Amino acid sequence: MDKIQKLALGSIFVGTVVFVLKYAAYYITGSIALYSDALESIINVVTAVAAFMAVRLSATPADANHPYGHHKVEYFSAVLEGVLIIVAAMAILRESYYGFLSPKMIDAPMEGLAINAIAGVINAFWSWLLINRGRRMRSPALVADGRHLFTDVMTSAGVLIGLLLVPFTGWHWLDSALAALVAVNILWSGWGLMKESIGGLMDEALPETTLGRVREIIAVNAQGAIEAHDLRTRHAGRMTFIDFHLVVPGHMSVTDAHDICDRLERALKEDVKDALITIHVEPDNKAKHAGIVVL
Repeated sequence: MDKIQKLALGSIFVGTVVFVLKYAAYYITGSIALYSDALESIINVVTAVAAFMAVRLSATPADANHPYGHHKVEYFSAVLEGVLIIVAAMAILRESYYGFLSPKMIDAPMEGLAINAIAGVINAFWSWLLINRGRRMRSPALVADGRHLFTDVMTSAGVLIGLLLVPFTGWHWLDSALAALVAVNILWSGWGLMKESIGGLMDEALPETTLGRVREIIAVNAQGAIEAHDLRTRHAGRMTFIDFHLVVPGHMSVTDAHDICDRLERALKEDVKDALITIHVEPDNKAKHAGIVVL
């Protein structure tokens, strides 16, 4: 089991602990806002399981049916997480509506809020760890899980601050209002996750800054060639796919052209980790006099 899989497995454990704490806070107080927070934690556990299964499958070596590997499965996990977040938000809105119809004062608020605060601190640390490590290891599933948890942390903080006002103001409806705000924030988070993951499934190109760096590496390390054109890039989980056409002098030997390609691949892989590079060599009569000029 690699580091990504261990982190994904850790998310299941952390999510379960946080859910138990948040449900205990709701059980003590009867707060709809704390119920909404606990309900989101159930989604955290489900999505953590989905993320763990996704990263395990994405690590499966390429086979005859999947010659490019299984890396895109992580995007499916992130899309699933977005869908479940939206489902949770709709359930919270339903409870919030009924809370508005019959508001009630919450019981033992301080004890419940203290338990919920402990759960929030645990979530804050784990979300930071997942986002930091997920970006470093280029795992969409871990980053999505971390960003979801961070949204949970922010909503929990808002709920805690709002519920602290209930005993002092006597505004019973504030509990339901906070639950509704939590639901709206969760909906926004779910939409963001789905949008980003669908972009990965649709083979979006690398960010412009990274593309500029790729063009620069090709220009500097293609000595002996004439130009490079038709550069294409895409992401698939941790893998980055780069392909382009390299124009060389027509009289150049296959061995010399191959040496240039090897040099380019080494340089690109030093800068872009987990890159799969395809170079199509063409003679000088195929030059387009556009694209990347060799320096």
